[in-house]
Amino acid sequence: MSDLNQNTAKSATGAWFVLGAALLWGTTGTAQAFAPSGFDPKIIGTLRLLVGGIALLILAVSRRELGQLSDWQWRPVLLAAAFTACYQISFFAAVAKTGVAIGTVVGIGSAPIAGGLLGRIFRGEQLDRRWLLATLLAIFGCALLSLANGGAVTIDLFGIFLAIIAGAAYAAYTLVIKGLLQKHSPNAVMAVVVCVGAVMLSPTLVNCDLQWLMQPRSIAVVLHLGLATMALSYWLFARGLQTVQVATATTLSLAEPMTAATLGIVVLGEQMNPQAFSGILLIFLGLAALVLRIRR
Repeated sequence: MSDLNQNTAKSATGAWFVLGAALLWGTTGTAQAFAPSGFDPKIIGTLRLLVGGIALLILAVSRRELGQLSDWQWRPVLLAAAFTACYQISFFAAVAKTGVAIGTVVGIGSAPIAGGLLGRIFRGEQLDRRWLLATLLAIFGCALLSLANGGAVTIDLFGIFLAIIAGAAYAAYTLVIKGLLQKHSPNAVMAVVVCVGAVMLSPTLVNCDLQWLMQPRSIAVVLHLGLATMALSYWLFARGLQTVQVATATTLSLAEPMTAATLGIVVLGEQMNPQAFSGILLIFLGLAALVLRIRR
């Protein structure tokens, strides 16, 4: 019974770690709002990976957790890095094709579904009714939240396909990371994967205008995105993923749009209509139901 209690406590702690990571991810949009005009979102995404990867690498090296090159299985490492890069490219392309509302709903909303299926198929994870209820509440909340901005909605089939690819890539990344954590420390895993992902996206920096990056405000935004929304958040996410299921982690990650919407209201002064408030409430209820299930 004591072992069961310890496992339950670890799972509950892991859930809070994943929630903490999602809360940090939710600050990304607000941070970009403080960037000067003329910035390129693709370049910011690449620099975010680069700064975060270097910070994680320094941490892993200082703790002597990387080990030897022969200790690593490079196929899953390359897969995880490729899924990270794929998510970045697919999500931004989907938003450009079909708009922020539909792109966000399909991209973020499809991740828990893909994560649940992948976890069930490859790891034999059990999906109970409470997880299904929590996921449906959170996804429906995301839909209300994204569609509450009053922007134009464009149904572009290729854009929707790209958004589904983005959600599946995030779920697949989580699945591969879960396997790597069984043999390596969270610091080492995230350092290697993020650095390789940054190398894969580095060609986007070639022949790009980086004049806007020379301003102090730009440097502050990039450092926040790299250190807080990448290094620290993925440090938390990896530790949480050690004790929670892939399906649970992807559902808990839906705290990201809830945080982004809340910061938009509090920090940026955006208006919240009843539809947006209902979306935030549904996401919160779904996440609360999931955390309570883990604690029980």
